[in-house]
Amino acid sequence: MEPFSLTGRTAIVTGASRGIGAATAQALDRAGARVALVARSRADLEEVARQLEHDPVVVVGDLRLAQTPIDVGTQALKALGQVDILVNNAAAAARLDTVDSEAEAIDEMLAVNIRAPLLLIATVIPSMIERRSGSIINLSSVSALVGTPRRAAYAASKGGLDAATRSLAMELGPSGIRVNSVAPGVVDTALWAKNRRIPGVIEKIEEQTPLGRWAIPEDIADVIVFLASDAARFVTGDTITADGGMARTFDLHGGAV
Repeated sequence: MEPFSLTGRTAIVTGASRGIGAATAQALDRAGARVALVARSRADLEEVARQLEHDPVVVVGDLRLAQTPIDVGTQALKALGQVDILVNNAAAAARLDTVDSEAEAIDEMLAVNIRAPLLLIATVIPSMIERRSGSIINLSSVSALVGTPRRAAYAASKGGLDAATRSLAMELGPSGIRVNSVAPGVVDTALWAKNRRIPGVIEKIEEQTPLGRWAIPEDIADVIVFLASDAARFVTGDTITADGGMARTFDLHGGAV
């Protein structure tokens, strides 16, 4: 088998209805995996599923709710038979001054960005442990690595996810399970559409990113496929930045709101 081939393997991708999640589902499918797509909108998930070749599974659920990660993990396991790859991509984000923070917004980010991944991992790892094989990829952020203004709660949630990634790598490594995270920088998705309309933001990010452009979802998806594959068979406990060099060179303020 080629080192990047995922033929015969199964995967769960959360937040798979758009952006990085949809691109990841498509990339995993192209590599040969059968993918379970998880998000809140059935119509959007079915649109992504129509683009996949390997009998995709659609699982609808709201990961803000405490029971949902357990339910969607159980449904995906039943449909797929086993889970070889778990991509915790779904996220809640907000850019706001800390003085304006409200408990509801903070709770939502912690619920989606930390609680949901941990509960979903807890649900699927028995299947991985039984086979002594598996790859878990958590989606972090450049905000977990450098200070980004007006994102204290979001940065805390993603920094916590990176810390959990390292702990899980230690805990699950003896069972043959690898756990890593990917930290994107600024990606041209719907979440950044509002900021792209601010005069000068596009150019500022391009100028201050060593590779000179915004990321597209496929840039991140391909890193995830690498971590899911045997090409990354000796990589665990790591956070890989996929940001064009931004984490070492750029203050994300850039006039963004």
